[in-house]
Amino acid sequence: MPKFILALDQGTTSSRAILFDHAGHLHGMAQQEFAQIFPQPGWVEHDASEIWRSQLAVARQVLADHKVDAADVAAIGITNQRETTLVWDRKTGQPVANAIVWQDHRTADTCDALRAQGKTPLFQQKTGLVIDAYFSGTKLKWLLDHVPGVRERAERGELAFGTIDAWLVYQLSGRHVTDTSNASRTLLFNIHTLQWDEELLNLLDIPRSMLPEVVPSSGVIADTRADLFGRPIPIAGIAGDQQAATFGQACHQSGMAKNTYGTGCFMLMHTGQEAVASHNNLLTTVGWTRGNETDYMLEGSVFMAGAAVQWLRDGLGIIQASSDVEALAASVPDTGGVVFVPAFAGLGTPYWDAYARGTIVGMTRGTTKAHIARATLASIAYQSADVLEAMQKDSKIALTELRVDGGAARNDLLMQFQADVLGVPVVRPEVTETTALGAAYLAGLAVGFWQSREEIASQWRVQRRFEPAMSADERDTRMATWRRAVERSRGWAE
Repeated sequence: MPKFILALDQGTTSSRAILFDHAGHLHGMAQQEFAQIFPQPGWVEHDASEIWRSQLAVARQVLADHKVDAADVAAIGITNQRETTLVWDRKTGQPVANAIVWQDHRTADTCDALRAQGKTPLFQQKTGLVIDAYFSGTKLKWLLDHVPGVRERAERGELAFGTIDAWLVYQLSGRHVTDTSNASRTLLFNIHTLQWDEELLNLLDIPRSMLPEVVPSSGVIADTRADLFGRPIPIAGIAGDQQAATFGQACHQSGMAKNTYGTGCFMLMHTGQEAVASHNNLLTTVGWTRGNETDYMLEGSVFMAGAAVQWLRDGLGIIQASSDVEALAASVPDTGGVVFVPAFAGLGTPYWDAYARGTIVGMTRGTTKAHIARATLASIAYQSADVLEAMQKDSKIALTELRVDGGAARNDLLMQFQADVLGVPVVRPEVTETTALGAAYLAGLAVGFWQSREEIASQWRVQRRFEPAMSADERDTRMATWRRAVERSRGWAE
């Protein structure tokens, strides 16, 4: 009998492979970073071939390191950075250009034009999304319009479009598919009919032949090529990273919510089998599809969370490793009046301002790198508080707790401050690799490795609970100061 599920977790800065056993415990992990490419200000690209090589390498490594044969793996689950956009040749499998990363804002002018044409309600009603350069649709249009020969080849049916999940499945098996959760992030997919939308495709001038087949998030999709791991392994689960994390956090019931602290910060609230329209600049998105049942989410997106800490390391050089930020921030009792808005890639929910720029205010001669480090952590919490406020307005649900995961969720100082500014408990589970775990669960359910959501939910265990300790008056004062700083960052480009 197979003993493990292999999760392929393809993120923005690294590819990882994680083995989970039947108890939901992490059995082994391998990770490899890959290059970030910045051709111009506001542009972010990845070499998709490097992504594939790194993902295959870590998958083979984790099996070899832990002496796990392919026969011991019941299935593969895939989770991925979502809106990152890629076009490749169907015959050769070669990308026509670098992938355009979700953080990239080169298509902000295209989005401005669509909004000026009054298309915002159309896109929001059909896709649940706002018109923003964050999503795949305008990125794909840019590739068609700017890479020589690509539009002509696409119209001849020679090229395939996909987000990174589709790219990995294609490389693993030769099949061109994506799941409903990833499709719902493209600006091209009707989340009510669960079909690619012809009106939106025509509006963005995208050939229908480029698009992948849409499949459920949990279900056997294909087998891997036998030469990759020594024998075929079923690919049985796909979900975008944030939806996968929500599933891994066992947020299976309406009103439950999680926040993932990665490169960005993403809060999702389960709203049941109904797509709840947002009136507060949130996104309505597919969570996952199992069989004929689709679960929906409200989502708020923060573009710069862990990436802001990486900037302290790589841009300012004030820490040697991202993990050093907690000790440095804790060396001072507060930010010393410093407020940092890390709008390096614009602002996401609830502002959706592609032109906002990073801003640090409130510095004095006494400001130190420790104050800036503490302000960086505070900025992550403040951005998430903005999201939760919008989420509670839309859902009409008063959240009782927020489940957290991702790398920065291990930071106790940040988690306590997050509970303080939210005013609700923040709960960290024993297993914080919930993105990969969610992909594993979706795959495992499809092949009978796990039997039910209830079985999965029983494996979710609390590691630590952070109770809010800040008064409501202080919370209001801090949030008001934060929002004044946000307005400065939004006015900078003017």
